[in-house]
Amino acid sequence: MSDIERAEEAHGQPGTTLAKPAGGVPDRFDNPGLPEHRHRMGDTDPKAARRAERQVAVMLVLSMIGSIGIVVSIIAIKYNGDFDRISWSTKAIGLSMFLSLFALGVGAVHWAKTLMPDDERIDYRHRQRGTEAEREEAVGLLKEGAAEAGLGRRPLIRNTLVGALVLFPLPAVFFFRDTGPLPGNDLSTTMWEGGMHLVKDPEGGRIRAADVSLGSVVHVMPEGIEDAESVLNEKAKSAVLVMRLDEGLLTEKSAEWGVDGIVAYSKICTHMGCPVALYEQQTHHLLCPCHQSTFDLTQDCKVIFGPAKRPLPQLPITVDDEGYLVAERGFYEAVGPSFWERG
Repeated sequence: MSDIERAEEAHGQPGTTLAKPAGGVPDRFDNPGLPEHRHRMGDTDPKAARRAERQVAVMLVLSMIGSIGIVVSIIAIKYNGDFDRISWSTKAIGLSMFLSLFALGVGAVHWAKTLMPDDERIDYRHRQRGTEAEREEAVGLLKEGAAEAGLGRRPLIRNTLVGALVLFPLPAVFFFRDTGPLPGNDLSTTMWEGGMHLVKDPEGGRIRAADVSLGSVVHVMPEGIEDAESVLNEKAKSAVLVMRLDEGLLTEKSAEWGVDGIVAYSKICTHMGCPVALYEQQTHHLLCPCHQSTFDLTQDCKVIFGPAKRPLPQLPITVDDEGYLVAERGFYEAVGPSFWERG
């Protein structure tokens, strides 16, 4: 007889693991009960409990050091446009934040695993609304749990926990502070001014109107942007596209603000600030590659597709005595995406 046949013959017989009645399904399973409780070292050895308490305190102190490290990193490593300082600042803040969060979590888990009560209890299901006696019992259990946590008996953990929790949200204050100072009118203005020459980006060099051919597109920046106090911020606002179209395709306003069919529009998408870097020569459309907003040059860069809500601002341009393209004045409106004051 095979093992399978012997198992089938024994199945359901008295004395086997699962005795089933004639119907084939047992009426009731025996309650196996709870496994034997295993005491931890801290439950029986006071020295082990004190050692675990010190370990928890060490982790909470490390969490405090991490929180202080975040604040020190923000204050000590100032951003001055140098990418190396940005790298050091990011690493210092990230490592300090890791230490603060990791140590606080490990300390809490180690506290729960080694010092808090771990006896097994059974909680039967009952009605959602208990009787007054049950509610009083629940309050008593909460008080009992607070007492079992041992904060009153373990001042070392209590004090370090308070210190860690007090310092933990402190870096958030410096994070918000580090977003300042307030921008003032920086979001509404660029460095474009009347008489400022248009230069090619990135190679540099002034642009003659006669050199801009029909259907071409030139990426430009204001001359002297390298000397700006914050070059990256100014480039993010001042980037411009210059194109030449048949004057008959332009609106009266576009033609008036341009030169012989040459027009200049902000390169910054009015949706999320991405660079509008794609130009379809046949349709005269400018496309943003990020979210596919499409602007029609023949309609004052009106939005014809995509999530952008405003047309690209036009930069009024003219030519100087030598035939170079210059800005007639700055933008008449804020460039880029909308912000709180802009609407």
